[in-house]
Amino acid sequence: MLEGEAEALTRKAVSLALDGDALALRLCRDRVIAPRRDRPAQFALPPIADAADAANTMAAITSAVAEGALTPGEGAEVAKVVDTYVRTLEASDFDRRLKALEAAYAADA
Repeated sequence: MLEGEAEALTRKAVSLALDGDALALRLCRDRVIAPRRDRPAQFALPPIADAADAANTMAAITSAVAEGALTPGEGAEVAKVVDTYVRTLEASDFDRRLKALEAAYAADA
């Protein structure tokens, strides 16, 4: 039924919005501006230099959730970021140590 009418309907909605129709304006605005899914979280995290620092960082996330600075869902998402970062640190450290062992083995051979 609406086949071939999308352009005309869009023009009409834009026209109504420009004429001050609040519903049409909201419809157009919602299509132009993507709804914000997340909010910026403002809380202090201690730096993570190695995997051992992750416990302090997780404690800070837990405190932020307990204080209401973060929702439990936001805390879980931040914890995932920390986990990914720690895994990256561990992989980097493993790679560095493996290369050192290979170099030492090649020097002895």
